[in-house]
Amino acid sequence: MASTYTTESTTARCRRRLHLHCKNRHRGVVCFFYAGKSHKRYLLFLTILYILGLITCAGPLLTILHPPPPPPPGSLYRSHELFAKLWPEIQSDNASTVESDNLWRYRRKLKEQKPCLNAKAYQQFFAPAVQRYLVVEANGGLNQQRSSICDAVAVAGLLKATLVIPRFDLHNVWKDPSEFADIYDEDHFISSLRDFVTVVRDLPNELMEGYNFSISNIPSFKVPARASDRYYLDEVYPLFQETSVVRISHFANRLTTSIPPHIQFLRCLANYKALRFSSTIRNLAKRIVNRMADKSLTSGGKYVAVHLRFEEDMVAFSCCVYDEGETEKSEMDAIRKKGWGKKFVIKNNISASGVNRINGRCPMTPVEVGMMLRGMGFSNNTPIYLASGKIYKEDQYLEPLRKMFPLLQTKESLATADELAAFHGYSSRLAALDYMVCLFSEVFVTTQGGNFPHFLMGQRRFLYNGHAKTIMPDKTKLVVLLQNTSISWDAFKDEMETMLAESDRKSIMVPRVKKSTRKGSIFLNPLPECRCLWESQNSTSISDLL
Repeated sequence: MASTYTTESTTARCRRRLHLHCKNRHRGVVCFFYAGKSHKRYLLFLTILYILGLITCAGPLLTILHPPPPPPPGSLYRSHELFAKLWPEIQSDNASTVESDNLWRYRRKLKEQKPCLNAKAYQQFFAPAVQRYLVVEANGGLNQQRSSICDAVAVAGLLKATLVIPRFDLHNVWKDPSEFADIYDEDHFISSLRDFVTVVRDLPNELMEGYNFSISNIPSFKVPARASDRYYLDEVYPLFQETSVVRISHFANRLTTSIPPHIQFLRCLANYKALRFSSTIRNLAKRIVNRMADKSLTSGGKYVAVHLRFEEDMVAFSCCVYDEGETEKSEMDAIRKKGWGKKFVIKNNISASGVNRINGRCPMTPVEVGMMLRGMGFSNNTPIYLASGKIYKEDQYLEPLRKMFPLLQTKESLATADELAAFHGYSSRLAALDYMVCLFSEVFVTTQGGNFPHFLMGQRRFLYNGHAKTIMPDKTKLVVLLQNTSISWDAFKDEMETMLAESDRKSIMVPRVKKSTRKGSIFLNPLPECRCLWESQNSTSISDLL
């Protein structure tokens, strides 16, 4: 019996062991299944981590093996670095190679011209004014408005209409509420045009009554940019059959450059004779010019005028970068948004800064102007008049120019605070002061282009029959030189002297004009179309402008 119990006990133990073994085997399969799944996830994580590591390590390796191309020459602003490097040599090199008494290397040679018509001969083209009136609204800054005024005179003569003194739009960038009489001599304007175009200050009351005595109630006719004389005759002239007054707002650039000679004569007459600054502007300008001459006694009263466009709105509009990092970017973005709204975003007008700089579209900084002039041979005792608005970060950017030219002057340094008080807040009137001081300079330096230098160069050419020196730097070449921080001062000077010679050659070129196929502006190059007016006015002294 004991044996039977032992056998049963042994059998039971075997069964339990077999049961547990089978149970454990089943559980092991399950556990192995789950352990295998976790293992796969772990392997996947390691694989991803490995790939990320390869990418992270391969990036710098690929950069070393295949480095990105260097920035194109002229695309980066490095002028401040170059100045810091070359300043000791610039400071020690003060020999002037520019003689003010012999500024022209090339002399203008005019071909034989046809005899000029007497001014009265043009009067036959312009019938006495009848009861039709032209109202225009000029927009933009000082000289864009000036262009619009001259075009308005030409269009009024073409349409045989009476011109109402042009009205000025208030722009959110220039913010100048000045009216025509605040900037120009109205009486002189009206009398100078009397024999060709009738000009009145206001519309007759009987006409204004029909528009509730408000010019803005007169419907505005839209004219395409650079419209031809034929367009005005076909599209605008018939309007006078329906109404006595035609209003054209936003009149900037609304007349093509190529127009019949007798209409072009009106443009010449308006710009070079009829438009004279108001007595308030002329009187202060005369005092500033005299003070600038007094400051230039070491050079015989002669001075160099530089038109600098490095105001914050100009820097913002150009979309150029001057290495001030995020601070500069945020400042410029805010100025663009305030001045031009969504223009740069909607029209995708923000271009790559490097491209703008390579193409010569970036405003020159004061240090770039100074290095250029010193390289061209102007010594540090050259009197410089700086025509500009409020310079962006003036204390920082203007210091190098003052170091290179200690005799630097501005309208703010030459006029008293009381004298300028009536001009503050009026950008066009301040620009008119700069215009007059630049007009009397021995040398005029333009750095950015635009209406101001174009009108000024044209006026100087007209007054001096072409012999008025203007320096127009080749900015596409200049930016390449200024980015090269390894260039020597002697090599830079050689390049600047070559650039000056080329500027001299281009400054005296007369555009070829056949009949009415002019491509350029008579505001920039008055000859040959305005030659006859010049000959009739050549007894007039430049001092008559003051």
